[in-house]
Amino acid sequence: MTIHARWMVAQIVLPDEKSDGRVLSGKLHPRGVNVTMADEPFIARGFHSRRQTAPASRLPPGQYETRDFPVLSAGPTPQTSLAEWDFRIEGLDGKSMRWSWTDILALPHETPTVDIHCVTKWSKFDTKWEGVSVDLLLDAARDAGVAEQPFIMAFSDGGYTTNLPRGDLTGGKAWIVFLYDDALLAPEHGGPVRLLVPHLYFWKSAKWLRGLRMMERDDPGFWEQLGYHDRGDPWREQRYQGDP
Repeated sequence: MTIHARWMVAQIVLPDEKSDGRVLSGKLHPRGVNVTMADEPFIARGFHSRRQTAPASRLPPGQYETRDFPVLSAGPTPQTSLAEWDFRIEGLDGKSMRWSWTDILALPHETPTVDIHCVTKWSKFDTKWEGVSVDLLLDAARDAGVAEQPFIMAFSDGGYTTNLPRGDLTGGKAWIVFLYDDALLAPEHGGPVRLLVPHLYFWKSAKWLRGLRMMERDDPGFWEQLGYHDRGDPWREQRYQGDP
């Protein structure tokens, strides 16, 4: 799949004690990324780096608690009307299943309250969401003839993608969510719908989600092509390619 990143402009270097100060130029590298893009800046709003005291058992290694909800995006925020928005699960053979916004709202909802962990080292506790279980959607697609595969690519408005093993989206581990704190999910936080995979670093919870595509093998998504870890387990500090 071709990743279109014409709008990326900024140098991005994550604050990581393991980075050794190395900066890259849009290539795979285990310890940092320097992305040069063309039209819009890297967006990092609402982040004040205010550290809080938190139980060590809830913080993955290298993380700290924040009470803010930072906005971190590469590129402009897509604006998609609910009348035009849809969600698809796509198979390898061309078979797919589609849901409109109205269809999604008609499905059984779940209300997960979860901790989230960003690769830039902040963690936010007890975030409250509402949405639809990915298990339910994948089961419906399978019943409609979309063949299961071991890996899945999430794809979004704006060209963003991220790859996940099927096992990280099933077994009650993931949702597509449209409410945050009982309000419609704001566009800057990924609305109208984002993926929520809270046991992985938050870049895996793709904003502006439009679908899931089956894959036979684990092909890298947007940030993974630029050096981020293919899985992103915060408890193992899987930030970059080469981390255990």
